[in-house]
Amino acid sequence: MAQDKDQAVHYETTALSNHNQLAIIWLNNPPVNALSKAVRVGVIDAMHKALADRSVAAVVISSKQALFSGGADISEFASGDYEPPLPSVLHLIENADKPVVAVLNGPAFGGGLEVALACHYRVTFAANKVGLPEVNLGILPGAGGTQRLPRLAGVAMALDMIVSGRPTPAKKLPGVFDLLVEDPTALMSESVHFCQKLLDAGAVIKRTSDIAIDPASAPADLFAQFRQGMAKQTRGFFAPERCVQAVEAAVALPFDQGLIKEGELFMQCMQSPQARAQQHFFFAERAASHVKDYDKSTPVREIKTVGIIGAGTMGGGIAMNFANVGIPVTLLEVKQEALDKGLALIRKNYEGSAKKGKLTAQQVEERMALLTGSTQYADLADVDLVIEAVFEKMSVKQEVFKALDNVCKAGAILASNTSTLDLNEIAQATSRPQDVIGLHFFSPANVMKLLEVVKGEQTSPDVIKSAMHMAKKINKVAVLVGVCFGFVGNRMIETYGREANRLLLEGANPEHIDQVITDFGLPMGPFTMGDMAGQDIGYFVRQSRREFIQHDPSYCVVADRLVEQGRVGLKAGKGAYLYEPGSRVPIADPEVMVIAQQEAKRLNIAPRKHSDQEIVERIIYPMINEGALILAEGIAAKSSDIDVIYVYGYGFPVYRGGPMKYADEIGLKTVHQAMLKYRDELGDYGIMWFEPAPLLAELASQNKGFASA
Repeated sequence: MAQDKDQAVHYETTALSNHNQLAIIWLNNPPVNALSKAVRVGVIDAMHKALADRSVAAVVISSKQALFSGGADISEFASGDYEPPLPSVLHLIENADKPVVAVLNGPAFGGGLEVALACHYRVTFAANKVGLPEVNLGILPGAGGTQRLPRLAGVAMALDMIVSGRPTPAKKLPGVFDLLVEDPTALMSESVHFCQKLLDAGAVIKRTSDIAIDPASAPADLFAQFRQGMAKQTRGFFAPERCVQAVEAAVALPFDQGLIKEGELFMQCMQSPQARAQQHFFFAERAASHVKDYDKSTPVREIKTVGIIGAGTMGGGIAMNFANVGIPVTLLEVKQEALDKGLALIRKNYEGSAKKGKLTAQQVEERMALLTGSTQYADLADVDLVIEAVFEKMSVKQEVFKALDNVCKAGAILASNTSTLDLNEIAQATSRPQDVIGLHFFSPANVMKLLEVVKGEQTSPDVIKSAMHMAKKINKVAVLVGVCFGFVGNRMIETYGREANRLLLEGANPEHIDQVITDFGLPMGPFTMGDMAGQDIGYFVRQSRREFIQHDPSYCVVADRLVEQGRVGLKAGKGAYLYEPGSRVPIADPEVMVIAQQEAKRLNIAPRKHSDQEIVERIIYPMINEGALILAEGIAAKSSDIDVIYVYGYGFPVYRGGPMKYADEIGLKTVHQAMLKYRDELGDYGIMWFEPAPLLAELASQNKGFASA
């Protein structure tokens, strides 16, 4: 008989032949069957009950939820309450004297898969997926996953699954599953039949821990080759190497000793700053969707059709996001030639995905069929959402919004993809500022996960809620921000580019600066980034902001000279670096330092040596300081929102958690003292740009972090 429906684990029995009973232990801890304390205690109690009942001949562990189990309850990491520990639960299961069968009715991840690996048999449906994604939280599978999976799936497959954290189709794991059912709806009936056959055949108990790994399956160079292959993508992360070491232990040591080694490596990971950062980011990403600007009663405007103004690289990329999820898009351009070019580029992108096996030819055509081109604003009369993606100039955008105000239906959401401009000023070009919102996509828009949702002074709560919901539908991570120059992401990146350029004037070369920043963990340094994006983009922004930066005669002057000489970056074959035709590999050019030295002499800036530490502090700390100002102004609701923007929008290393988490990790006193140091050492320049934000100074004096603000 089943237990109380509110309990995290249900227990029931069902009759088999020969008067035997099958005990079924149902995991029922919505929404993802996290293996919380209540589940672990419930499974232990249910196992003891099944093992003590003489009529029970076999045990099934399955789930009442859509997932078999999403794994550990990560909220317990903070509390440290692991009793009873999951390894103890799995020890009880594995050493049961009755066959225990895991029936995976849905995906099993992390501890959920570890539960299945500890059972004697495993059954699922062919299309199901399983995985051990702990590496994404800066840790490794700590309940025997690194010891059991190699014994069942093979060492090479286990290495790949554990180090990558990627889900793997069950059909690719024949050593793990004893039965794959084609029809998921027949899974439980097939599983009961499987259990009956087991009992009829003598109920052999197959313990994973008893399997000996064949040394021939793990030749001496397997691990060396694997390390070499993973080096680039795991650079800076702590957990991947410990994952490899744990699998090595599975090959080299008896099972019990391997478990001990796994436990030691798990604790090394748990105590690392990388794990703290990655777990912070896990929660930060989820917290970004929780905003105070609307509630459950706020209605959501339905978005069934979308219009996009501008069919260039950005507009086309934005359009693909909607076509990918089946939403029709009307792309508008002034000239037919530009429209045709934009649609052709979208097709080229889709066909490129098809060549890589990510789409079928039919899917390409289905998505292209959702895209309609137009040169007439009247064709946007019935769209539910229109996104403007035109040149980043206020007068141009206001002209577009006046036109949209005239043709769009009442209740249509009018969005701007502006990356720096005042959304409130754009909204004033319409008679309905309550319907205007910023949707700042990041380039390439069809790839980058981040979407800055910018609320204006008059943006209505239902428009904000609709935009946040829409972002989720098109598989973006949305972060709600307020209006200021550059919002959050580009406002902070301004300090990054400014300081990199100042260091040039002081004698540091682009290669050194870029190397230090990539060593810190960003995918590329500021000068490579500028070349890839186009040095002219920053130039145009600076030209529009001269009144804000004219007090600093040194402000990005080398970058300005480069652009004025036609050195706009990769697209011109030269920028801060030189580029061979068809190559994206930057080549150092001494001429850049000649320009820097000329400007430094003109500005009376003396050259000097810079340590790697100073370069990090000069480039990263002002970003953190700007983040503190943004928080104090309420442009970002919480520091973790800034971290999400920087990891997903700018490639800030997730193993540092984002700039604000990084600051909390090293201590705000450290950042504050460095800001004071450079303020005092750099003369007028230091006074201009290194004054600590009041919030930074306040929290540092209280020995607190941004997370507490």
